[in-house]
Amino acid sequence: MKQIILTAMMLTSISILVSAQNERKFVRNGNKLFMEAVKDTSRLDTTKFSNAETEYRKALNKKPADTKWNFNLADALYKQMRFDEASSKFNELADKMETPEEKARALHNVGNSQLMQQKLDESIEAYKEALRNNPNDLDTKYNLAYAQMLKQQQQNQQNQDQNKDQNKDQQNQDQQNKDQNQDQNQDQNKNDQNKQDQQDQQNQQNQQNQQNQNKDQQQQQQQQQQNKISKENAEQLLQALQNDEKDIQEKVKKAKAAKAKRTRVEKEW
Repeated sequence: MKQIILTAMMLTSISILVSAQNERKFVRNGNKLFMEAVKDTSRLDTTKFSNAETEYRKALNKKPADTKWNFNLADALYKQMRFDEASSKFNELADKMETPEEKARALHNVGNSQLMQQKLDESIEAYKEALRNNPNDLDTKYNLAYAQMLKQQQQNQQNQDQNKDQNKDQQNQDQQNKDQNQDQNQDQNKNDQNKQDQQDQQNQQNQQNQQNQNKDQQQQQQQQQQNKISKENAEQLLQALQNDEKDIQEKVKKAKAAKAKRTRVEKEW
């Protein structure tokens, strides 16, 4: 991440002449601590910045309206990463600055404080307002471009996230529709299977009924055949009996005729 350029008025405040010895002492101590902390670029020495803040507040107790000392106090707050407090202090100072250049410096640092809080829209507006007061400030132009780049990246990320959410919603909807179609197909297949089972049962019942009917017909035919045979046998038996009786009658007649003939012969004798 590129370094955010912080406009400071600390060096100018070093040369400020104060009327009281204690005020000068507090300001000098605060500036010394601030410069020592800034000089060590390997780390952020919040302790020295905090001590510098204490010294500036001591001076401001004596002269609370001094804009340059308040500006240095706001710088110390910013360096301690107390960005919300720093932003409020720089905003107050922007309204009190007499020249456009001083007002632009305060607004520049308002933008920095808001940028560090990821308040991109607010920081962009603060940088633009600073440039309205000092259009040639290259540091503010740089920070404005950087904030706008972050804003664009944020917007792109939001669009990507939105597209992901939309794609996810669409996938969920597609899966839901697929599940519904599968359920409907399963229900339809189940209904078709039930209908097929019912049809199979009906066919089996029809086949069984047909088999029973065929069996009954066969039994009836067999019974009729048996009855027919029995009738024919009876007729044959009756015919045989009649024939036997006829033979017997013939034999009787012959026997009677023979007896009569013998009788007549005997009488002639």
